[in-house]
Amino acid sequence: MTENSPTEFRAHFDATVAFANGGGLSAQGFRLDLPSPDLTEEDIARLFVQHLGLALVAEVRLDGVRIVEEQHRGSRGIEPPEAPRERRIVDLSHPIRAGLITYPGFPAPVITPHLTREDSRSKYAPGTEFAMDVITMIGNTGTYLDSPFHRYADGGDLASLDLSTLVGLRAEVVHVADATDREVSAAVFYDRDVAGAAVLVHTGWDAHFGTPAYASGAPYLGEEAASYLVAQGALLVGIDSLNIDDTEGGGARPVHSALLAAGVHVVEHLTGLGGLPARGARFTAAPPAVEGFGTFPVRAFAEL
Repeated sequence: MTENSPTEFRAHFDATVAFANGGGLSAQGFRLDLPSPDLTEEDIARLFVQHLGLALVAEVRLDGVRIVEEQHRGSRGIEPPEAPRERRIVDLSHPIRAGLITYPGFPAPVITPHLTREDSRSKYAPGTEFAMDVITMIGNTGTYLDSPFHRYADGGDLASLDLSTLVGLRAEVVHVADATDREVSAAVFYDRDVAGAAVLVHTGWDAHFGTPAYASGAPYLGEEAASYLVAQGALLVGIDSLNIDDTEGGGARPVHSALLAAGVHVVEHLTGLGGLPARGARFTAAPPAVEGFGTFPVRAFAEL
C-alpha cells in the first residue's frame, strides 16, 4: 500500500465448521479481510461464513485468531476502509532510459541527439532553442503492451486496437506476492468478476527489475488460467513479472497464444501493483497507434 492508502487489516486463523444437515469442513491458516481491527471472534466467524457463501451452518469455531495490519486481498462482502476522496493516480510503469535491460538478450535503448539545443539556436529566433532526440529500441522495452500481431501474422497491430479496451478499465487486482508457487492458477480468479476488466496480477517480482535476479524463477500465469480468463471475458491481463508465460519451460508460449488469439491485451513488466486495492481502481495502458507493429511501451497507470 502507498503512503496515502487507508490502513487495512486481516485476520489469520484456523476454522472448523459444522453444518445443520450434517457434515463439516475445516481450514488451516485462513486469512480474511476485515473492515476494522475492532472485531470479536463472533464477528470474524460471521464474515468468514459470508465470504465462503456457506449455508445451513450450525456452528463455527475459530482457533488461534490473530488480527494483523495487512493489505486486503478482496474477500467477498468486505468493504475496504474509507479512502481519501480526492482523485489519485498510481504510476505502474518502469521508466525507460538509455542502457535499460528489460529482458535478458534484448537490446537496450540507445538515445542520440538529432538536434542539440546549441545547434538549434542558429535555426530559430534569438532566445528560442529546442532539443530533438532519436531513440532506438525494441518494442519490448520497459512496461509494454502486446497486440495480437505480436504473436500472429494476421492479428491486429497496435494501430488497430480499440481505445475503449485500453483506457479506464475496471481493474481486478490479484495480490499473490506471498504465493508459494511460481504458477498463478485459474482458481485464483474464481472469486473475481473479470468480464470486461483489466486483470492485474501482483506477484511482487518487479522488486527485481533491472537486476540479474529478475531473469530467473519468475512467477507466471498458468495455461488453464489464461483459458479461464478468456472464457470469462477479460479485456486485458497484466503482470509485474518477467513474462506472463513460463520462460523456463521451453519455447512454448501458451498464455500469450491463448490471450492474443482471443484479442485479450497483454501488459508485462508492470510495477507498483502493491499500491492498488483488490477492486475499485481504473486502469489505462495505451500504446501509440503504430501500423505493422506488435508491441510497444505504455505509460500504464491506475486511477483511484
